[in-house]
Amino acid sequence: MRISGGLAKGRKIKLVHGPEPLRPTPAKVREALFDILRKKIEGATFVDLYAGTGAIGIEALSRGALKAIFVEDNRFRVEEIRRLVRAFGFTEKSMIIAEKARLFLEDASRRNEKFDIIFLDPPYHTEEIENVLSDLGEMDLLETGGVVVAEHFIKRKLPAVSGRLQLIKNYTYGDTVLSVYSRSTGEVGDD
Repeated sequence: MRISGGLAKGRKIKLVHGPEPLRPTPAKVREALFDILRKKIEGATFVDLYAGTGAIGIEALSRGALKAIFVEDNRFRVEEIRRLVRAFGFTEKSMIIAEKARLFLEDASRRNEKFDIIFLDPPYHTEEIENVLSDLGEMDLLETGGVVVAEHFIKRKLPAVSGRLQLIKNYTYGDTVLSVYSRSTGEVGDD
């Protein structure tokens, strides 16, 4: 797996297989994600929920995000993300949180934290995506103009409205969909 853009473009992420199987976001979907976010990524605070390999957050940093927060509850994966962040020289711009996504969101909400981009890619065949979208719709975690991007299986239909979040657009790549939500109306790049 390689970083597709920014400062670390072309650098390889060596995946170490752990005790649980992973489904890394395919390269074409990662590239599409950052094409969608191109006007928002520079200087952004980026949250990579269900970070897994850490590739999405590392790519965000490579492309100019000010800070990436990696949220992952698998201890093996947390150590791998820590190793990769060090190898890429992004330690100062990274925060690695070893806990469940929903607990992280509850804690962030209590602290009145705000983020520019929240990316979530939970296991495809669970109800986790709906649960987290519902949580995000009830919490005030987005900066003005911020977005939530949910990666999911094409057969899973996500709601057009989830609390304060409104679906802006779905982008389909094979059997993967990126659903982009915002508290504002308009296209992703419009502020």
